[in-house]
Order: sequence, then structure tokens, then C-alpha cells
Amino acid sequence: NKSMKNSLLFVLVSWCTICFSQKTVTFPSKDGLLITADIYDVKTDKPLILMCHQAGYSRGEYIETALKLNEMGYSCIAIDQRSGSRVGGVPNETAQRAVDKKLPGDYLDARQDIEAAVDFAYERSKKPIYIMGSSYSASLALIIGNSSDKIGAVMAYSPGEYFNGEIIVADEVKGLNKPTYITSARFEANNVSTIVNRIDPKYVTHYIPNVKGLHGSKTLWKSTDGFEQFWESLASFLGSML
Repeated sequence: NKSMKNSLLFVLVSWCTICFSQKTVTFPSKDGLLITADIYDVKTDKPLILMCHQAGYSRGEYIETALKLNEMGYSCIAIDQRSGSRVGGVPNETAQRAVDKKLPGDYLDARQDIEAAVDFAYERSKKPIYIMGSSYSASLALIIGNSSDKIGAVMAYSPGEYFNGEIIVADEVKGLNKPTYITSARFEANNVSTIVNRIDPKYVTHYIPNVKGLHGSKTLWKSTDGFEQFWESLASFLGSML
């Protein structure tokens, strides 16, 4: 009857409200520049995942991915770094603030944004977080993950030597001793291997796809041919740590 349907609808809406929530926040980077972040919360004991976008993008890179990870029981925080622009109709607010303040916005300038986001996510989670990076931020995620006890695992999509020799990623990841997942488009696999090979094999999972894939974390998007294989590989990695 109508009363029962309304009651069931109320329970369903209440369950969704309790279990899932999304909001946009800001917090300061290490130099005080405000970072914009989307928080995708789910009631769970699983580690929180911090998500960092690729060059020219924004936190919009992770809308679809964060919701999928929510379904898997992981809360997520997707940030705008100061090196980026927009994707999926979502402008990079951190990058615009940096332009307004005439602050540099190169890849390495964004390192302090990711480090501040790690601190923010850790304080929110109260336990070590996972970090996911895409392209240049995948390289930074590996580097920061190697030095921060606040990070329990690293997921790097298409890391590479993007820093014009100022930092050699393959050198910086030596000694990384926490669960690390690295993947890329198929054509990038050989270059990525130069970084993978510097990490103790017992800590690293290098997924080389049979499908073409795409650069960065957008290889997880449903619009990418073979995205299911990338998700299966990621789910396997995450499941291995439970």
C-alpha cells in the first residue's frame, strides 16, 4: 500500500544519507594557498583514498572513479593541485587561485599541495591513508609515499620522469616499502618499468594491460575500452590488503 511504499522510501533515502555523502571543502597548502577538494564519504572502516589529478586537469578527473570506490567501501578525497586546469566541466579552483596570486604552477610546485592534502586526509581518517596519483601526480605520490608514515599504500597511474631532471623519480622511489600498485596504458609499460624496477618486488604490483588503455587514471573511466580489466586489477590489489 501507499503507506508501506512511503516507509520503504524513507528508509532507503535515510540509508543513502547516512552511508554516502559528498561535499566540497577548502584547506591551506603549505604556503597558505587554498586547496579545493571534493570529499566522497562512505561509512566504512576501510582506508581513505586521496586522489591527485594529472597535468591540465582538476579534481573532476575522479568523479566517476570516486563513486565506484565508494561502492567498494572506500571514502575518497579528490583535490585540485595548483598545476592543472579543468576536466569534465570542473574547473581547477586551486590553480586559478595560484594564477590570481601570481604563484608558480609547475609540477613540482604542486608537491606541497599533495603533502598538505596527505596531512588533511590523515587528520580526518586518524589512520594511514592510501594515495592515488595520475601522470605527474603519480610520480609525486610515489615520492611522497616513500617518505610519509601517513600513507599506507600507493596507487600510481602512468608515473614517469616528468620533472626535467630536477628530481629523478627512479632514484626517489628506491626503498619504498609499502604496498604499491603501478599501471599505465600498454604503450607506456616499458618506460614505467624503469621506475617499477627500483622498488623491491615484494612491495610492488605492476599491472601491464592486455588492452590499449589510456594515460593516467582516466583508464578507469567507463568510456575507456577495456576499463573493466583495470578495475579488476585495482580491486585485486585493494583486496590483498584487507
